[in-house]
This record gives sequence, C-alpha cells and structure tokens, in this order.
Amino acid sequence: MSDLEPENEEKLAEQEQPEELDAAKLLETTAALQEDEDLANIVTAEEYLMCKDVVLLEYEKQMFLDQVQADGLLVCAKGLSYERVLINILKAYSDSGNLVLVINSSDWEEKYFKSKMEPKYVHEVANTATERERVYVEGGLQFISTRILVVDLLKQRIPIELITGIIVLRAHTIIESCQEAFALRLYRQKNKTGFVKAFSSSPEAFTIGYSHVERTMRNLFVKHLYIWPRFHATVRGTLQPWQTQTIELHVPLSQSMTAIQTHILDIMNFLVREIKRINRTVDMDAVTVENCVTKKFHKILQAQLDCIWHQLNSQTKLIVADLKILRSLMISTMYHDAVSAYALMKRYRSTEYALSNSGWTLLDAAEQIFKLSKQRVFNGQQEFEPEPCPKWQALTDLLTQDIPGDMRRCRRTEQPKVLILCQDARTCHQLKQYLTQGGPRFLLQQALHHEVPVGKLSDKYAKESQGSSSSREAPSSALKKPLKEEASSSQTPAGLDELAQLLSETEAEGQHFEESYMLTMTQRLVTQQEPQLDIKFDPDMSIFETIPELEQFDVTAALAAVPHQPYICLQTFKTESEGAMALEHMLEQLQPHYVVMYNTNVTAIRQLEVFEARRRLPPADRLKVYFLIHARTVEEQAYLTSLRREKAAFELIIDTKSKMVIPEYQDGKTDEAFLLFKNYDDELAGENAKSRQAGGQVSQAPKETPKVIVDMREFRSDLPCLIHKRGLEVLPLTITIGDYILTPDICVERKSISDLIGSLNSGRLYNQCVQMQRHYAKPILLIEFDQNKPFHLQGKFMLSQQTSMANADIVQKLQLLTLHFPRLRLIWSPSPYATAQLFEELKLGKPEPDPQKAVAVGSDEPTAGEQLHFNSGIYDFLLRLPGVQTRNIHGLLRKGGSLRQLLLRSQKELEELLQSQESAKLLYDILHVAHLPEKDEVAGSTALLAAGKQFGAGSHNRFRKAAAESRRGRR
Repeated sequence: MSDLEPENEEKLAEQEQPEELDAAKLLETTAALQEDEDLANIVTAEEYLMCKDVVLLEYEKQMFLDQVQADGLLVCAKGLSYERVLINILKAYSDSGNLVLVINSSDWEEKYFKSKMEPKYVHEVANTATERERVYVEGGLQFISTRILVVDLLKQRIPIELITGIIVLRAHTIIESCQEAFALRLYRQKNKTGFVKAFSSSPEAFTIGYSHVERTMRNLFVKHLYIWPRFHATVRGTLQPWQTQTIELHVPLSQSMTAIQTHILDIMNFLVREIKRINRTVDMDAVTVENCVTKKFHKILQAQLDCIWHQLNSQTKLIVADLKILRSLMISTMYHDAVSAYALMKRYRSTEYALSNSGWTLLDAAEQIFKLSKQRVFNGQQEFEPEPCPKWQALTDLLTQDIPGDMRRCRRTEQPKVLILCQDARTCHQLKQYLTQGGPRFLLQQALHHEVPVGKLSDKYAKESQGSSSSREAPSSALKKPLKEEASSSQTPAGLDELAQLLSETEAEGQHFEESYMLTMTQRLVTQQEPQLDIKFDPDMSIFETIPELEQFDVTAALAAVPHQPYICLQTFKTESEGAMALEHMLEQLQPHYVVMYNTNVTAIRQLEVFEARRRLPPADRLKVYFLIHARTVEEQAYLTSLRREKAAFELIIDTKSKMVIPEYQDGKTDEAFLLFKNYDDELAGENAKSRQAGGQVSQAPKETPKVIVDMREFRSDLPCLIHKRGLEVLPLTITIGDYILTPDICVERKSISDLIGSLNSGRLYNQCVQMQRHYAKPILLIEFDQNKPFHLQGKFMLSQQTSMANADIVQKLQLLTLHFPRLRLIWSPSPYATAQLFEELKLGKPEPDPQKAVAVGSDEPTAGEQLHFNSGIYDFLLRLPGVQTRNIHGLLRKGGSLRQLLLRSQKELEELLQSQESAKLLYDILHVAHLPEKDEVAGSTALLAAGKQFGAGSHNRFRKAAAESRRGRR
C-alpha cells in the first residue's frame, strides 16, 4: 500500500489542479469585466455635458470645460453665477474613491452646495481628530474650515497624497499670509497630481493693490486665468435671444427731496475740496463726489489712508467721518420715509455733534437740509402732515392698475404672481407695512417709534388716514390684523386710544425686519361687463394682507394656501441665510409673471436675465420687469458708477492677462516652485560646520530643519503661515505657557495692539509673564503691529480705534511690567513678515525645542520626573535669595524639604543641593550671618537718632494723643 499511496496522491493533485485553474480564470475574467465596466462608465467632459440631468447655459458649459481641462482661476461678473458650474464639477468628482476639499466657503454657500449633492458623498467635519482621520479615508466631498485643515495637514492626519483636489471659493481674498494659502502650499509640497480650482465673482477686488491678480494666482498655484465679463461674446450670445420685457418708470422726486439732495451734494463737494486742499501730498484721486455716494467708498478710502492715518491732522479725520455721515443722510432721504429721515437728521442738530464735526453743520446748506427735513413732516401751521415716499404711489398704481390691465390684455386666466425686489430688509418691511396698513397709518407709527413729537394732526392727513383705514377694514375678517376705525377729524388730536394701539403695535413688532414677505391682494368689483375679460377694480378698495405660511419661508405652502388670489412677494436682493442665491431660489419656487425693481441692483438684473435664458419661453410668456427709478438722481448715478467700476475692473484684468508672465513651475507640480523658499537640508552651515577627515576629504553634516512650536490657538493669525514660508517647520501643539517656543530657553507671547491693551487692563498679561519667567530662561513679549497700519505708538491715534486709553497709561504699565520681570524682553514688530524673519534669526545656532517638554510645562500632570509642581509663592521667594537661580532652584525645591529644614543645613549640604560652592556660600551667608550696616546706613541711623532727641522722645506720642482727642471731640 505504501507504493500506491504516492500514486493516489498524484492523481488527486492532478484532479485538483484543473479546478484551481478554473477558479483563477473565473476571478480574472470577473476582474477584467469589472474593469471594462468601470472604463465604460468613464466619460469625457464633453460627454458629461451631454447627459440629460446636466442643464447648463452655453457660457456655463464653456466655464465647466475650462476648469475641468486645466486648473485655473475663474473670475466672472456678478450675477453670472458660477454656482451651477461648481455643482456639476462636484458631481463629476463625487465618488468614494475621490477626496475633494472645498475651502473658504461662507456658511450659506456650504449649505447651498450640500443641498444639491448626494448625501452619501458629502461628509460632515468631525469634532475629534480621530473621527476626522476616519472620515478623510472614506473619501467624498468635505467642506472644511481652513484652520482645521492646516493643523491636520501639519500633523499628517490627512493622507495628502490621496487628495484628489482642492476647490477654493472667494479666491479674491487669498493673500500670501492667509490660512488658505498656507493649506495650498502644504498640499502642493506633497501632492503633485491633484487639482486646484478657484472661483471668484468680485472683479473689483483684483484692482486693489499692486499686481493683485498675479499674486493671487501664485498663492493658488494655478497658471490659467479665465475671465467672464457680462460683455463676453458667449455670454451676450446666450442671454440676448431671451431678453425680458423691461419697462422703466421714472419717478420724480418731490421738491423738498430734490433740494435736500442738492444741498447734501454741495456739502460733499465742499468737504472733498477741503480734504484735497489740506493734504496736497497725499493721493486723493479716489475722493470724488461721484465715489462718495457709492456703497464701498468709505472702505476704499479707509484702506487707502490707514498706512498714513497717524500723519493726517484731526480736520482730515473729521472730514472722512463726515463724508460717511452725509452719505447715510442721502440714503435716508432717498429710500426711507420722511419721518425716519427727519429723526435721523435731528441727531446731527445736537450741540454735542456740532462741537465734534468738521464744521459742515455751520454751513447755510446744512441749515437748509434741517429746515427742509422738518417741512417734509410738519406743514406751515406745525401740524403733523408727513410727505409720502414718491415711489409708494407708483408702486400702488402698478399693483392695482398696470399689472391687472396687462393681465387682461394678455388674456391670462391665472392669477398674477408679482415679485418686488428691495435693497435691504428695512425697505422690505416699509413696503409691507405700507401695503397692509396704508401710508398715513405707517407714518404715524414711525413717528411714535422714533419719538417724533406729533402734536396736532392736520385735517388733510386725518381724512387720508381715516379713508385708508376704512377702506382696509371692509373685509376685516380676512385680514390677519384687523385695523380699528379712525376717529373723526375733530376727535383725532385727542384720540388717545388710537395712539395707544399704534404704540403697542410698534412695540410688539420692534425693529426686527424680515427679508421676505408674502402678500395677497383682494379687490372689490365695481362693474363687470364680461367674465374674465373686462373687470374694473377700484384701486382705493384694494386690500393687501400677509400670508402666514411664509413665516417659515415655505413658498410652496403659501401658494397652496390662497390658490385663487394674486401673490405679491417682497424680497431683498440677498439674505443672510442664502446670500445672493436667495433671489434665484425665490424665482424658481415662485415663477413670477412680473418683477418690480423697487431699487436697482446689477447682480439682481443679471440673475433675472439668466433665469429667463434658462426657461426659454416665447416673448409673450416671459417676465415683465418694471424699474422704479429716480432719474437724474444719486440713485441712478450710483447704479451707473457700479457698472462703470466693474467694466473698468474687467478691462484691467484683461490687460493684465495679456502682459503677465507666468513661470512654468507656478502650478507647484515640480519642485522648482519651492526652491525659492529656504531649504535647510541643502544649505551649507558655514565654515564651523565643516570638519576635515583623513585624506583631506570634507564631510558636511546635514543640518536639521529648524522647528518652531506653535500654540493651536495661534493658527487664527497669519504668523504660522509666514514662519513656514521661510522654511521653518511648524509644530502645532496645545501649550499652556506662551504662544511660540523657539528654543528650550526662549518662549514668546505674541500680542497685537488691541490684545495688549486688553491684557494689560485685565491683568492677564502679568500672570502670563509670571508663568513664562518661572519656566523659561528667556521670556519674550512680542508686540506685533498690523502690516496695513502705521508702526507708530505716539500721537492720538497710535493704538487702537476700539480703546479710549491714553498712551501714557499703556507706556506706564509696560514700564511696570519690565520692572517686575527683569528678564522679560520686549520685541516690537511692524508686521508678521518682520516677526517671521526675527524668529529665524533668533533660532540660528540654538538647540531645537522639545515638543514633549513644551506641552508638559505648565500642565497639571507632571511628566518625566522633571516637571514637578511647587508652591508658586515659595518658588518666587527662593528665586530672590542670593545664590538661587533658575538652573538650581528645581534641585533645591526637590531636596530642600522646607524653609525650616533649609535653615538647619550646613554650607556643605547646600553646596550639594545647588551644585556650586559660590552659590552655596551666598545662600548660607544670607541665612546665617548677621550683616552689619554699611557706612552710609550708619550715617543715616545717626541722623535719625539726632532728630529724635531734638524733637523729644515723646513727640510721636504727643501727636497720637492730640489725634485721639480730636476724634473724641467729633463724636
């Protein structure tokens, strides 16, 4: 049998081999089929755009192709939103095998993009480091804050090599020292294959500063620039065939408003000439009356003057502040009601303001402004008769006459849906109150809210308010808030019940303005000739009421609640929760027939154009847009100026693109881009680092990359980014003492100017210095200035605009600080750039800090037997004794026992404790040897004794007795 067993085994083996081969072939075939299926699913960018679920306009398709084929910075005009392009890019990379990071997004952008993506591919950022490591490995899309991303990249919690790409939003904010640039640099140093795609819709931001476009592209590590203005041929070709029907209604200003506008412009013109006369050497090209009325003028001017702010005299600073005030007065006159504008004007008629402004209130034009503002509220007999806003009547005519008439002409059977767009929530609330309550009632309510003395109502105003009230009371059961009937004109001045009701309504509503309101309109029929064809309405009998469903911003529920009534939606151009996408969202939900632009806005106009181009409706069914605009006024001029600025910005970017030189290595995919930064591994350490060996060969010891320990809280500032850019390795740790640890002996506490003032006032800085001096031999207080502000600590405006402290208080407290801590060093730095260079120089030739010791210092848990904790009072007392230093105090505290035991020790025992014979002698002598006074001290004692004899031994007692008797006499 022994001879047959091997033969049987061979036969069995021969039978098993074909089975194993068949299984292997089957696996290979399955893998090949799966690979073929995966390859079949891969599509090109052009094929992706042909999918049914991808709905993009022609220029959006070109944007998509540009960004997918080559990384770049895309700058588009406001209103030509790149959001849909970005959504499709994110969908194209939505896969668990990809890890795509989106940075620098606002809260509403993050919420919007997440809502458009499949939930399984979008991962929420975890709170703990361990959870984040797990989420990173799962892939998908991550909307992450840059501060967390930078720390995770430095600590290598995220697999940098596996990142598919990074998408940067609001790219115009990316500067060299920001956290986003830091994260991109860390990413590009270790990942040469991933993509970087950047988006921006603010072309004007690229015109500020020198070569802003080139610097931004360099910080983003991109080589291509894609420019999409409104006048781009593709954009024009896409939007031109689907233009909306536009009707401009020029609403004239009242005579009082025109006169106020003229006087305000005269004062602005005077102040502009005055500021240029005072500062002949300063570039004041941006200071013009045209720019003064635009939205961002004050920010641009402040940014231009910040660097020389300390050199400007007080008159210039007052003029800059007054220009901002005059613009607010102009806005209030143009857009707010007469009562609110008058209440604002009254603030600047006070004595306190007259003493603190540049003097414009003393001009004749200012006197006319105050006089005319009052005339808009009170008539010649000083009776309350406020002037209504000019646009109110035009809006009422549109809603009650023009739009119903247009519906009849177009033979539309469905109820009209009207969208009214306003610039802010206050205007939105004003229109809602006007439509639901009536103008007179709303103005009286505003007067009570702003504490404007009403006094007596004029007869005309009383009749109007009574008429508007009764007309809106007819269907009181349908109103959400029924209005009480007005008292008669004879009872109106004494109508306390009506005033009390208005005041209670005002207090209940407060000043909380919503950004959206949904109203319905009910009209009472006068005559009816033919059903659905010719229906006449009485405009004065139109009743507007709110729809409560929109309080939760549920437009669908609001439309379903009143299916057979007209819808009137009041909406701001953008909201806090959805930003500029709020208008697009509202248009998609409401699908309005008419849009009323109560205020003008470039972005909103373009969003309407894009919305109509997506719908592709015939001309008769398209949107009809009404513009309510004050022609030849500041409102029209501000709109035209914003258009001109954007066009000039795009022309500058286009010109820059035609001239700029982009290095081949700018994308960071080769190591050349990082050779510009210092590389300490390849740097010669100098002659002292060279050591000669036998045979004359020179060996160079590789130099370790310098390390800086940075507290985690410091990643809110720009300094860690700039330290890393200089070639130093940044170690993010949570340390309790100091902000930066440069060497085992050097600890740095960084303070900005505002932080320094707060820390000095609260006493926090004193405690921080105590801790630094206790644990480090060379504590440093770094006082860092803003690089955009003057490096200046003198004069009135040296410190911070948020403080009222005088310079002397700060300087005195700093002097006290240096007296209490003799080893504390102060370093004044003009900018984070200078600080990074200073840190590099302080570390030259010094040992590297130990991360474990840095974390352990000041913590509650002793580690490694070294960081023991002692009574801080005893510690400070011993440090003041001769012979005790920071080098030997720990041995003394560990082995010395107590102060009583220390007094009993001999000099030899102290020498063992302090490891120094000289230190032991100094300590022993101060504890045991009775020190005789010096000659000067003896002379002083003799003089005191002589004085005592001269006044008598009981002189002090006599004074005490006299004081005691005087106290008894008072009783």
